[in-house]
Amino acid sequence: MKITKANGKAEYALIENLKKRAGETDEKIVEIVTTILNEVKKNGDDAVREYTVRFDGGLPKKSVIEKDELQSYLDKVDDDFKNAIVNAKNNIYDFHLRQAQQSWMTTKDSGVIMGQRIRGLHRVGIYVPGGTAAYPSSVLMNAIPAKIAGVKEIIMVTPPGKDGDPNPNIMAAAAVAGVDKVFLVGGAQAVAALAYGTEKIPKVDKIVGPGNIFVATAKKLLYGIVDIDMVAGPSEILIVADKTADPAFLAADLMSQAEHDKMASAILLTTSLELAKATLHEIDKQLKYLERQVIIEESLENYGEIIVCEDLTQAIDFANELAPEHLELCVAEPLKYIGKVDNAGSVFLGNWSPEPLGDYYAGPNHVLPTSGTAKFFSPLSVDSFIKKSSFIYYTPDELRKAKDDIIKLADTEGLTAHANSIKVRFE
Repeated sequence: MKITKANGKAEYALIENLKKRAGETDEKIVEIVTTILNEVKKNGDDAVREYTVRFDGGLPKKSVIEKDELQSYLDKVDDDFKNAIVNAKNNIYDFHLRQAQQSWMTTKDSGVIMGQRIRGLHRVGIYVPGGTAAYPSSVLMNAIPAKIAGVKEIIMVTPPGKDGDPNPNIMAAAAVAGVDKVFLVGGAQAVAALAYGTEKIPKVDKIVGPGNIFVATAKKLLYGIVDIDMVAGPSEILIVADKTADPAFLAADLMSQAEHDKMASAILLTTSLELAKATLHEIDKQLKYLERQVIIEESLENYGEIIVCEDLTQAIDFANELAPEHLELCVAEPLKYIGKVDNAGSVFLGNWSPEPLGDYYAGPNHVLPTSGTAKFFSPLSVDSFIKKSSFIYYTPDELRKAKDDIIKLADTEGLTAHANSIKVRFE
């Protein structure tokens, strides 16, 4: 990890380097995933079982866990974990409840009625990784907003462990979050089953949740057949810090994202060269005690950097251009700058609001846009699980008042049948 002085050019070269991470998906992977999707579409559960045996080495002890059985897993996890996910669930629920929208209707004195009906999707599928990348927190983040949105049925797919049993922590999280049914299957074949439907796995309207490159590619290829949350790239953290920041905190927060993946990026923007050097020292000091040391080192070496800026204005300008997944403002007056941050998935204000607080507990969603897409995408929310329909009611008199304008617009566009639909009502 190196220190670079911002000069209006060097720091923006970093952005170009990060863009290369999100390059085109390998053609071979697309080919493999396409074959899996086609086979599942054609042969349903038989194909799902075949690919599960091929990729996972065998079938799970049982293929589905019903809602009643999910509750039993709360007795199979330790009490501290159970209390932690319940407390996190309450925070996440409270935050997302504030996002809920209401249907509305307005009437005019003329008798015209217009409005918008809002309701949850019928059925949603949540993909949850298993094995070493088992994240119960993702279950909460994906299922709770769907529940608040009024989704009628939440289906979860997750691969079993090597012993053929599900991860009990994930099952417990599913119980707390209100998941209706879990199918023990993973990989692209699970995504295909959710999209197309099989004899056992019902077709869903939307697929959300993280996964490996095969899962991500499957979601991307199936977009349009079903809706998806987003195509997520490698994890990112950008920290803006002034001289008041604690280098030990900065080092810890940078590495909290670097440990996700060798492709993860961790960047510090600071106005203090002294702080930059102290942060590097802290990274070396703390790194030796962390389990994912090799991954962190590679991530920081390839996609980590400390940039010394002239002032915080320059740093914020750079942050808006990078549009990071996570942005920490470790500065003396963080609230002063929140209105100037236009492009970021989630913003963490001050030295006591570290990124893992958002990942697990505070309430805002941790499913966030990556790879610069925060310029036009938003975090997963209740809005992600609803659909809207408008409705119109006009009286004969009000349509008569509008008819000449409508006919003129239709004729101008050459759509005479549109115009005729209005004309016949007044002939």
